[in-house]
Amino acid sequence: MPEVRLVGPNGEQVGIVTIGDALKLAQESDLDLVEVAATARPPVCKLMDYGKFKYESAMKAREARRNQAHTIIKEIKLRPKIDPHDYETKKGHVVRFLKAGDKVKVTIMFRGREQSRPELGFRLLQRLAEDVTELGFVESQPKQDGRNMIMVIGPHKKKAEAKAERAAARTRSDDSPEGAELEQELAGAEPQE
Repeated sequence: MPEVRLVGPNGEQVGIVTIGDALKLAQESDLDLVEVAATARPPVCKLMDYGKFKYESAMKAREARRNQAHTIIKEIKLRPKIDPHDYETKKGHVVRFLKAGDKVKVTIMFRGREQSRPELGFRLLQRLAEDVTELGFVESQPKQDGRNMIMVIGPHKKKAEAKAERAAARTRSDDSPEGAELEQELAGAEPQE
């Protein structure tokens, strides 16, 4: 008669028993007999409520997916002849994306004669990288791609860290006016006075 190593419902070792005895024990305790390790000698079986086990493992998997941070690449498009105010606005968007923990793909679009002066776009990308150096780092150096020049900036903070920081600021904003200012700052807005 084949034998199995039986583990009880609370993880206690019952011992090596025949399959018939293991099934009888499972029926008496109104549980399922589940094979845990088929390759072991003798095979290991456990007494458990299999439906409950499947439900709990599905809930754990769902929770793990929910807490997983998805990396998003945001894109900002610029022109080589950008006005200083427009540059500041675009830089503000890049800062907001980096504070949120997202990567930023900066694209400079060249038109007509601008294509013969790629160094203007290169200088603009270098200037932007220097302006946001405390929030992010250059992940891929500027490179010409047809009519466009592309650079990717990655955040120093991970997406999960930025999310936790925003949540902490939100709880502080409920408690005090200083927390509301901090939350606005993290969101990229100017604090209201």
